[in-house]
This record gives sequence, structure tokens and C-alpha cells, in this order.
Amino acid sequence: MGISKELLDILACPKCKGEIYLNDAEDGLICDNCKLLYEIRDDIPIMLIDEAKPLD
Repeated sequence: MGISKELLDILACPKCKGEIYLNDAEDGLICDNCKLLYEIRDDIPIMLIDEAKPLD
């Protein structure tokens, strides 16, 4: 099903409060400012800083 555009419009990075966007594989949300990937599991974005994966 994926994440709705309305949800993407209101979500922000919990660390810097900046904008996030859906990655190409549509399995995570990326914050370019913090260089973090927040995973999406079972159509639910995991917006916990401790769970985020650093981008290379």
C-alpha cells in the first residue's frame, strides 16, 4: 500500500525537524541534513533517531 502523500507532507526528521523524502525503493525515508534513513516496516515509518541508519 505504501505511505500516503498526506502523511509524507506532515512528517519531519525527528532529529533536525527538516524535510524528509521517500527513497527510490520506497522502503525508507531520507533526511539529507542528518544523512539518516528511517526505515518503513509494514507501511509504518519508524521515526526513532536510535533506529535510523546512517547514509554512506
